[in-house]
Parts: sequence; structure tokens; C-alpha cells
Amino acid sequence: MATDLLLPMVSEMDDAKLAAWAEELEYDGLWLGELWGASSIVRLTEIATATEEIDLGTAIANVFSRTPALLAMTASSLNDVSGGQFRLGVGTSTKKAIEDLHGADWDDPNPVRRAHETIELTKKFLGDEGRVEYDGEIFDVQDFPSLGADVPVYHAALGKANRRVVARLADGWIPHNVPFPALQEQYEYIEEHAEEAGRDATIDVTPYVPSAVTDDSEDAKDVVRGHIAYYVGNGKGYENAVGELFPENATAVAEAWREGDRGAAAAAVTDEMVEALGVAGTPDEAREQFQAIADIDCVTRPMVTIPSNADEETVERTIEELAPASY
Repeated sequence: MATDLLLPMVSEMDDAKLAAWAEELEYDGLWLGELWGASSIVRLTEIATATEEIDLGTAIANVFSRTPALLAMTASSLNDVSGGQFRLGVGTSTKKAIEDLHGADWDDPNPVRRAHETIELTKKFLGDEGRVEYDGEIFDVQDFPSLGADVPVYHAALGKANRRVVARLADGWIPHNVPFPALQEQYEYIEEHAEEAGRDATIDVTPYVPSAVTDDSEDAKDVVRGHIAYYVGNGKGYENAVGELFPENATAVAEAWREGDRGAAAAAVTDEMVEALGVAGTPDEAREQFQAIADIDCVTRPMVTIPSNADEETVERTIEELAPASY
């Protein structure tokens, strides 16, 4: 099993030093998110020059703000810079981010169709089958050469329609806020549809594992509560994913968040939700919890994910205590 790390969006340690440290701690992969404030591509390019063998990936680049051609060029270039270690993780992001930040139309024609065509066309551009032709609902591409770059493409899918996109097209699945007890069943849905599509492919499963390690278990749980509340409150897809196991709780969290009461939203995240959606506790407790997630049959690359509300001490403690070198 590989253990990956999603680099924290905010840290006092610069990216290159943090990445080099993660490689020393024997993490197998480093992923970087992107919402607002900094380009994950620029940051990953710096990281690629500071590391040697660790895998690098985007988790995630949204499918609205870059065309498939740009995604393919970017992936091919980062694959070259990193010595063949790059993985392209994409997803739809949220309606809030797509419409209010990027000024794009979330429903044109719909985010799942955009994800499907973006992944399909990006993989064609990355392939080695000569000149690319594509005629879709969104993209119409004629007569440009493929790049011949061996880059796996991962999709951060939640709902069934998006998981069918994983089944038909993707090399990996990045679930976020899917309760861990539900992961295996949801992956089996992907397997069934991959088989129906005639694919004989091994699909990596790289779940976000929101994690906080402190000397006080309750403090650690509060960090993860804040993370869950933020995502459930900001994205209907996240609310629905959590709601499959915790329907009433997810609704309560989302309503409190949207009413502007962040404290009440976090307080509505129960201990059972923290256990099903994250890792929180002392070093020994957190390692045991993380290992239980890693032992889920479908999971291949669990991703230690540091909540953005964690303080610097918790960030560094969590990275160190959950690193492969600490076991």
C-alpha cells in the first residue's frame, strides 16, 4: 500500500522544504489542491525540482477553468519535469467556485458531462494514437497531434453519474467526504460499470483522509469537525455524500453553515461522523484509525489530508506521525 499526502494549502514551511521533508518521511505521493490564491501547477513545478522519486499530483484541478488541451499540455510538461512521476487529478469542484470565482456556467450542459468530455479528450491528447479528432456536446477538436505522455488521470467523483465517468474513463478515483464505511460498496459500483463498459483496468482508489494528530483527542476531533462542516456547508455534492450515511446530521450541518453560524455547523458534526469521515486523536489512536482505512479492500493510496483550520503545530505533527517512516 502507498501512503500519500495532500500538502496543506497554508503552512509556514515553504513548498519545496515541505515536499522534501515528506519524501524523507517516506510518503509515496504528494498531491496539491487548488481553489484560489495560488496555482497548483506552478507550486508543483517547484516541488518537482526539490524531490527525486515521490509521485506528484493535482487534487484537484477543476474541469471548467482549463481546457482539455491545456490540461494535457500541463500534465505532459509536469510529467517531464518530475521524471515521469505526475498524476492528473481532476473534478467538477463546486457550483459556488465555478460560478462565483471562475464566472463559468455550472449547468452548461451539466458538470458530469463536462467531466466526462474533459477526461476523455485529455486522455486522447495524452495518448499516442496520432492526430486527435473529437466531436462532443462541449468540445469539438480537429487534427492536432497527441502528445504520447503516460500520465494517469484521476477523477474526484461523488455521485453515481460521476462514478460512472470513473468507471468508463479514469485511472484512479479520489473520493472526498465519502464515509469510509461506504467506500467499498461505492467502489463496487465503479467496478460493475467498468466491466459493463468493457474495461479491464485497475483503478486506484485514493481517498482524502482528513487527519489531525494532537495530544488531546478532543482537540483533534474539533479540527476534523471544522473540515467536515466547511465542505458539507459549501457543496451540495459533499452534503449528499455525507448524507448517504448521516442524512439528518448532514442537513443540520449544511443549514447551520448556510445561515452563517460556523460554530453551530461544526458542533453538529457528531463523533460518529468524525470517525466515519476522518482520523483524529493521539499519535497511537490516529495511526490505528488510519490503518483501518488503509485496510479497506478497495483503497490503494490513502491520502493524509490536513484540514485548513489546523494550526501549524498540528499540521507538522500530523504529517510526521502518520508518515510511513513513523510506523
